[in-house]
Amino acid sequence: MQKIYLAGPIEGCSYEECTHWREEFAKLIPDNIQCLSPMREKTFLQNETKTADCPVDTMMSSDRGIMTRDCYDCHRADLLVINFLKAKRVSIGTVMELAWAWHAHIPTVVIIEDDNIHNHCMLNECMSYRVKTLEQAAKAAVLTLWPPGLHYADLDVAEKTPPQTG
Repeated sequence: MQKIYLAGPIEGCSYEECTHWREEFAKLIPDNIQCLSPMREKTFLQNETKTADCPVDTMMSSDRGIMTRDCYDCHRADLLVINFLKAKRVSIGTVMELAWAWHAHIPTVVIIEDDNIHNHCMLNECMSYRVKTLEQAAKAAVLTLWPPGLHYADLDVAEKTPPQTG
């Protein structure tokens, strides 16, 4: 099964801000593509308004646990979707994930506004695709991965229409 790692700012964000877009994105992707979230098994954070301000209560939420699992997930993914929309400050972890993908030749789809704090020449050069919405990202991801058995008629992503030719 193909895998998409869903990267984006976490530190300083609420649990809802961290998880909502990932849940919505996963709904846009065919069932034969697995979405990997760095927030999985972290429901103990659900009442937090800023994730960095909470105590660490599991091995996977320690500094080492976060680094190990997120790096592993990035490298085993077939593609990364990175959501920088409405970023409040530079996300160092997400920037690292983008760099890992670039170094490993893993394609990336980056959702970002034109005036986003993450606009930087080096980051821009690491982006395989640059889009503005979750729907555009889902379409770019599916068209890049092209999972086995997918046909244009089955393409149910991003405005529910296949790409136009010519």
